[in-house]
Amino acid sequence: MVAAVDEILSDLAGQHEELDDLLAGLDDGDWSRPSACEGWSVADVVVHLTQSDDGAVASVEGRLPEGGLGLARQGPANVDDWAEQMVVGERGTPPAEVLGRWRATTAALRAALERCDLSARVPWVTGRLSARSLATTRLAECWIHTGDVAAAFGVAPSASPRLRHIARLAWRTLPYAFAQEGRELSGPVAFELRGPSGEHWDLVPPEEPRTVVRGDALDLCLVAGRRRNPAETSLRATGPDAEAVLELVRTYA
Repeated sequence: MVAAVDEILSDLAGQHEELDDLLAGLDDGDWSRPSACEGWSVADVVVHLTQSDDGAVASVEGRLPEGGLGLARQGPANVDDWAEQMVVGERGTPPAEVLGRWRATTAALRAALERCDLSARVPWVTGRLSARSLATTRLAECWIHTGDVAAAFGVAPSASPRLRHIARLAWRTLPYAFAQEGRELSGPVAFELRGPSGEHWDLVPPEEPRTVVRGDALDLCLVAGRRRNPAETSLRATGPDAEAVLELVRTYA
């Protein structure tokens, strides 16, 4: 009997398929359109996704050095600077080559994740995380950049049940998001969200939450991906960390 594919892996494949559907019919001029990712064209976005997924494949296969991507050793001051340098280095690559490499890399990523123990700890950026969490971060990044590409053609960001993985990632990594800014949470945080079909997605800590964020899951994912200002969404937060959570929540390193 063939083992069932883990939900995060099937949803990652579904997100890759969504982006592929957008890219498949583009002509060369479409690839040069500005995306919703400031300063990057559609081609730049896909190059970035490919480069990041290359790193994820190396991580899962044990080829990424201990300490992750080792940004401090490579020169860039932060992940954004590193990403910009990497994209600029491949700018001008023919669109057919960009698409072909992205397809090959995402297939390699899915295959590597299917072969590994998803609970195993693997290096990423500056630390280690579970392979399952790495798969979730790759889904989250592909989703936000799919929206960046879609925006180049006047298409709104998609909402699907896959957003639950992204919302949970944003919730679970709040301590990391605060630590990156040299700040600390006052106490546990809960998310009470509406899914795409109106269903309740409640992410609640074991302890009584001190801060609660309520609203639409799509809005939360867009805010966490730095594509929407919290004040322009349905999100409302109460508690001592209300303003800080909406400011700092994120789904990326």
